[in-house]
Amino acid sequence: MLHGKLNPDVLSNKPIGFIGLGAMGGGMVKNFLKQNLTVLAYDISTNVKEKYTQLGAIFEESPAVIASKVNRLFLCLPFGQEVESVLLGSNGVTTSNNSGLMVLDTSTLYSQDSIKFQLELKKYGISYNDCPVSGLPHKANDGSLTTMFGGSKEEFQLFNPYLKIIGDFILHCGPVGSGQMMKAFNNVLYNINIAGLSEIFSIAVKSGLDPNAVQQLLVSGSCKSFASEYFVPKMVNRVFTGDYKMVAALKDIENVKNTTEKLNIDTPMFSSMIKTYMEAIEMGFGKESKSAMLKVYEEKLEHS
Repeated sequence: MLHGKLNPDVLSNKPIGFIGLGAMGGGMVKNFLKQNLTVLAYDISTNVKEKYTQLGAIFEESPAVIASKVNRLFLCLPFGQEVESVLLGSNGVTTSNNSGLMVLDTSTLYSQDSIKFQLELKKYGISYNDCPVSGLPHKANDGSLTTMFGGSKEEFQLFNPYLKIIGDFILHCGPVGSGQMMKAFNNVLYNINIAGLSEIFSIAVKSGLDPNAVQQLLVSGSCKSFASEYFVPKMVNRVFTGDYKMVAALKDIENVKNTTEKLNIDTPMFSSMIKTYMEAIEMGFGKESKSAMLKVYEEKLEHS
């Protein structure tokens, strides 16, 4: 567990690669560029290319080209299928013939997929480490993400100077796949918190309490949390966009669900959150923020 920013003088003077410059990846790239690192980038979005070229990133024509020119490659992609294409596709990382390349995948994936990618890349002499991040786009932009590294201690030390640029809380979780599991447990607790806030907030308002007064309590009383500080104001103002979509965050639930099923353990709070989460998706709110769970309770109260 490490904190603080690093003197850029200890960084390698070789360029780094970065594939996937979306809301989270783009913020990370900005911080690498601020440290005067040379970033070779790839993204399928024309708008992204224009934006980050102006900031100093150098775009290449394929993942293979980037992988042939760097010894450290970062990924930040939506789902496992995109990661698989970038790594193992016809113009993917494995076609670069760059034995010794180290890949750090900040995407959020199923834990077993991370392990699969590690085994596949090992055949090509390429190492793979999973390192999902947490903290929403604004923390990606200001370099204060939580990063959860899954891989060897040796490669953790090699990537650590770069992790310090993008994050304020850096954790070595264990072997490959453990980073995904650590993030999953963190996010599941976060989801339980949001589901609880959605339930209680909607009931409190339905009982006749002033929504603004309820908001003040939830962000300052003993029940205060990051989830309440961030989402309750959005609930009051009916803002359910601009954050990670519910359908995209199902991977965390599946990772933890697989573990609870293996342990054959009853998890009433986890199960209740899943029920509400899936109801929100079934009601058509899957492309909205997790705070859209509020609408599930509002619907029930309207017909109670």
